[in-house]
Amino acid sequence: MFPARPDQTEAKTTAQSRILAQIVLGVNALCLIPAVGAQEQQPASPPVAAEQKPATEARPDDKTAAPLPMDAPSRAVDYDVRIEAPRDLRELIEGNIDLMRWRGNPRVDMEQLQRLVRVAPEQIKTLVATEGYYSPQVSSTLDTSAAKPVVRINVEPGQPVVVGDVDIELRGFVPADKGSAPVDAASLRQGWSMGTGARFRTADWEAAKRNMLRQIAQRRFPRAQLIESSATVDPDTRKAQLKVVIDSGPDARFGALRIEGLKRYPARVITNLNHIRPGDEYSEAALQALQGQLQDTGYFATVEVSADMSGVVAQQVDDLAQGAQPAATGPTAAPTTLPVLVRVTENKRKNVSVGVGYSTNTGARAQATYGDLFVFGKRNKSSVLYEQKHQAARTDFYWPTTSNGYSNSVGGGFDREDIEGQITRTTSVSATRSWGSPLLERSLKLEALTEQVTLEGQTTPSTRVKSLPLTFSITKRHLDSLVAPTKGYIANVQLGAAVLPILTDEKFVRLYTRALAYKPVGSEGTLILRGEFGAVGSGDKAGVPSTFLFRAGGDGSVRGYGYQQLGVPVASAITGGRYLFTASAEYDWWFKPPYGAAIFYDAGNAADNFSDLKPKAGYGVGARWRSPVGPINVDVAYGQAVHKVRLHFSLGFTF
Repeated sequence: MFPARPDQTEAKTTAQSRILAQIVLGVNALCLIPAVGAQEQQPASPPVAAEQKPATEARPDDKTAAPLPMDAPSRAVDYDVRIEAPRDLRELIEGNIDLMRWRGNPRVDMEQLQRLVRVAPEQIKTLVATEGYYSPQVSSTLDTSAAKPVVRINVEPGQPVVVGDVDIELRGFVPADKGSAPVDAASLRQGWSMGTGARFRTADWEAAKRNMLRQIAQRRFPRAQLIESSATVDPDTRKAQLKVVIDSGPDARFGALRIEGLKRYPARVITNLNHIRPGDEYSEAALQALQGQLQDTGYFATVEVSADMSGVVAQQVDDLAQGAQPAATGPTAAPTTLPVLVRVTENKRKNVSVGVGYSTNTGARAQATYGDLFVFGKRNKSSVLYEQKHQAARTDFYWPTTSNGYSNSVGGGFDREDIEGQITRTTSVSATRSWGSPLLERSLKLEALTEQVTLEGQTTPSTRVKSLPLTFSITKRHLDSLVAPTKGYIANVQLGAAVLPILTDEKFVRLYTRALAYKPVGSEGTLILRGEFGAVGSGDKAGVPSTFLFRAGGDGSVRGYGYQQLGVPVASAITGGRYLFTASAEYDWWFKPPYGAAIFYDAGNAADNFSDLKPKAGYGVGARWRSPVGPINVDVAYGQAVHKVRLHFSLGFTF
């Protein structure tokens, strides 16, 4: 549906009045034209001269219409249409005028074609008015000199109408100077997307009103309404004066929690995550946060969290039926109480999934996962993973999130890695507590592990170490999308230590930090910066588990080198070092979204001494695709230190 017309037009002269009347009629007629980009069927029939008989005007898509005369095919005319207009307007015209939609239809004869040519200018004027051009010069001619007729259309749009003053009137809101209103005229004007001087496009006009109304409805006033809007166009100055009037509706507060669809699992799975209390000010963000937390539990296939307005609507209907006056709005009105409604569809208690894949880091992959959502009140997840360079088996048990926001789990597993001549076998059990949100996530993990390391080319037997490290991790995310980000940053800091003389061969402390930033460059580019640093302090490196040391190279590290190829050489193997440093700069050019190309430069290394931390460089080019399942990256990188070209492939955004 096209936006409302500029229906409050003032004119000083009779000529101006006629011009403005044409504008009103044109925009009003726009309701009959399909929206730009919409796929519409052909009109019921081509325009018909008055003297033609209805029997000859069967609709192309109407099987019940009267048949055409036998000579209809001989009267059909094929024609070309050539439009001279600015590119954006040409695409709009080509997609909407009858001349283009009826082209090639056997029901169109020469008389009908002439009729289409005559009405085309008015159709085009109506269309270009939606783009802000109210005084276009449009001509259409039919050239029959060649065997195939050619319709020539010339469009000179002229100067567009631009936005003049914007008048935003709020009714019922608490004034900002009283310190309790979430919105006011000044803040709305700052966030108004159709600023002074912008071309007056009807699509932008409608979008600006919707966005402003949504901004208000997200907090305190979910039933705010747009009660008046007008655009007054002055043909002399080519400016549109805009006015918007919004009524706040009643102030809204949250009520009690209501749950629907819960059958297998206890209510505490939901209530422990609910931080919305009765009487809290209405906030759409609070509803979305609760919905996201419930979706992440794994207990539910679908989750819908909303404020239940059915009671308010029913009360209004009753009041109107009894002839009562509408309830007052604004600061003097009694707040409306809206229960918090949670509708869920539970996942099956038990599930099994299998998958295969490939990574340029660890090779071909096969994985099987088993889950049980209710084992003695806990959620269980077990998995077996086989990769060419890595194999693992693990099981974990998760408690429902507590009322104060803590998620606790215990688990254990076995890992085997065969990378760059070092075979590592690790057996571990752990207990983890995590809390926070996806935007600020924290965790504390206590782990008991034993590790056996065998080095290729070394005659000494395998070494075995044990350790009891405690690690605190904090992750901060500030991204426009958690799945396919294009703007913002994410940072992680880990601080770990094994300092107790219990189940520990060597005391150590460990610091690791990593950051990733996205910055838009123009309308088609994204600059991606990445860096990481790590350090381990201990008396003897030999007693520190290799999983707490550092190596570099591969996808997400230094491209152009093999996975964990950069480290400390021992015999014919590469082992972990005490220090790590990597950095990367990448530019992605989205020449045809969702497809793009990339150029990048990586550098980094791992070493036992900080002075030996001499970066190795890798650089190259890549292809990008923002697929429905996440970003897909294919890179070709040259490792400067090894003089080799390597292919890298990754799927999804990981950190």
